Amino acid sequence: MTPYAVNALQRTSDLMALGHYSELTRKHYLQELRFLFCYYCDVRPSQISYEMAVNYLIYLAKTLGCSKVKCKMASQSFGFFFKKVLGKSYRAHPVLFAAHQQKLPPVMTQEEMRKVLESVCNVKHRTLLSLMYSTGMRLSEIANLKIEEVDSKQMLIRITAGKGNKDRYVPLSAMLLQELRLYYIRYRPERFLFNGAGKGRKYAPRTIQRIMELTLIKAGLQNKNYSIHTIRHSFATHLLDNGTDLQAIQQLMGHQHINQTVHYLHLSTKRLQNIVNPYDVLMQTQL
Repeated sequence: MTPYAVNALQRTSDLMALGHYSELTRKHYLQELRFLFCYYCDVRPSQISYEMAVNYLIYLAKTLGCSKVKCKMASQSFGFFFKKVLGKSYRAHPVLFAAHQQKLPPVMTQEEMRKVLESVCNVKHRTLLSLMYSTGMRLSEIANLKIEEVDSKQMLIRITAGKGNKDRYVPLSAMLLQELRLYYIRYRPERFLFNGAGKGRKYAPRTIQRIMELTLIKAGLQNKNYSIHTIRHSFATHLLDNGTDLQAIQQLMGHQHINQTVHYLHLSTKRLQNIVNPYDVLMQTQL
């Protein structure tokens, strides 16, 4: 990259740090901008126009076959650069946010979730996956969870700087607390609840994803299209199955808008199974 591009990336990184953007968001934005600057390597970043940015997005979608999610992420990173770094106007192209068919995410049954946890022999790995299921935490949230954020007196876990840089509390399971204590005695983690390669260092998100992948293979569920994020979807869906109201689930999940939570209604098969079919009622009244 040219010195101009290097300086532009550094300025973007500095301003994102000033705005307390999450580490993951900064990583994604800088990566997308790096690709943009390399694509227009003969143009100074400050001279890249809105039309050039849109043409690059078309290149991503049409030539490289990138997903809509990828193109949205790229557009959002361009928006930050244009507005916050260059002080120019930028409006994400409306076609990126046009209505489209959404696929429902896969959800494990309670029996499958039990099978997953029972397939884990490693105490540390089992405790981590159990905590994810009992709280609905995101991958980045459990990787960043610190020891002092687990409050055994009030039976709460504080999740700091979650998605959208918002804090929230989730209940601490009494049964899981016992597992956490046994885990703590055995591993003696420092700073972060789950340490990675060294003491005081957090688990890398990719390592946690790999743990889940290997566990799914052991549980015989590798062909079900499940991932580490499936645990979070399963947590919310099972709450709904057990009668928890949507507003409570919204709070536990850290959703900003209720419409983010409503889609779990479509995942709850228990609700559908408990519906009395009007045809059955009609036929019974004739007997």
